[in-house]
Amino acid sequence: MTQTPTRARPGPVSEAGVGDGPRDRRRERFEELFAANREAVLGYLLRRTGNRHDAADLLADTFLVAWRRLDDVPAGDETRPWLYGVARRVLANHQRGEGRRHALADRLRNELAETDEPARTLTDNSPAAIAFRCLPEQDRELLSLVAWEELDTAQIAIALGITRNAVRIRLHRARKRFAKLLTAPLANRSLVPLKKEVSHEDA
Repeated sequence: MTQTPTRARPGPVSEAGVGDGPRDRRRERFEELFAANREAVLGYLLRRTGNRHDAADLLADTFLVAWRRLDDVPAGDETRPWLYGVARRVLANHQRGEGRRHALADRLRNELAETDEPARTLTDNSPAAIAFRCLPEQDRELLSLVAWEELDTAQIAIALGITRNAVRIRLHRARKRFAKLLTAPLANRSLVPLKKEVSHEDA
């Protein structure tokens, strides 16, 4: 008499095996990325916008890009500079949009300020702060990444999307221009030549 083989009964499902698929691992990696870098990226945006609401919106946009490009996010010490680079592009897009929307209002405010209003008092009138504000935007961003975000040359290269050699050249020039402004008389700072030097290595 032939015996019919019996099927093995399925055993209990392990809780550890539930929800352990690629999507869950992806979400877990993103949550770790967000937790480790949220404050640093928010600080980066706050220092450049001065507005917590704008900074929070830009932070969300930055990490939305990080979620979509999670496979492109580098590991280790390169993660945060990569996020700064994303935040920088998000901020630039925001500023361009704001500029287009408020171009007329800004123009009117500037005209009124020039004709009717006295000069506004600067928040920080220290020599270093005044000299810093007189620098070109590219110089301010470079020096800010060093002083505020404490990035090294390699990390700045990742954040700005340029070579390390270009970072060293631009940083050297930015520091020279900053030093020149610091030593110039206050009344003549707007006259200090800050024209960008052309170099084949600066790329």
